[in-house]
Amino acid sequence: MWQAGRVPGVVVRAASGALAGVVAYSLVLRGRQLTWGSTAEEVATRLPGDELLAETDLTATRAITIRAGVEDVWPWLAQMGQGRGGLYSYDWLENLAGCQMESSDEVVAAWQDVRIGDEFRLHPDVALTVVGSEPQRSLVVQGGISATGRVSTDDPGAPYDFTWAFVLVPQTSDRTRLIVRERYWHNTVAARPMTELVSVVSFIMTERMLRGIRDRAERSTRHHRAHTRRSS
Repeated sequence: MWQAGRVPGVVVRAASGALAGVVAYSLVLRGRQLTWGSTAEEVATRLPGDELLAETDLTATRAITIRAGVEDVWPWLAQMGQGRGGLYSYDWLENLAGCQMESSDEVVAAWQDVRIGDEFRLHPDVALTVVGSEPQRSLVVQGGISATGRVSTDDPGAPYDFTWAFVLVPQTSDRTRLIVRERYWHNTVAARPMTELVSVVSFIMTERMLRGIRDRAERSTRHHRAHTRRSS
């Protein structure tokens, strides 16, 4: 039995372990997951969409190299979203939350027209707004989720505002860097632990998404080159 004034050793050890985990994440893992795959220059550089939030409380910049030209990567970005090409991540995890996500393995012509003001759906009932679209260069979406689940770029009830930018940087004619940046601005004090948790989940999903886009773009490029050789 517990004795008055004394804390069981198992509780102390559990609390110490939890504290050690928080400290380790803060000192080491947090910085790595927020900058996964990106260079110091990419983290520091200004990207399309950065102008939408004058200040931010949390920023994540993640990136991957794709062995394909920007013209072969862009179609996969243009068709992103629930009810369209999906997010190329863990569909089964997203569908546990009712997202009804199905990532496409093909470029679909009907999904290539993306314009400012369009919805960028994460779920049948949740959509961000396209606020920037420059073909073969960048796609930017924005939205804050309120306590009611409503997404808006101007809802004062939303605990935080959020921008999500997908930027293509050509390195050569057949090599592209895809940089994905998330920027969060807190409207309430409660938003901080919320966005910290969101950023961890986002890292898991974004890492898979980046690989998913890379694999699809590289595969379609290989098929196109093989078809061109057979036709010549």
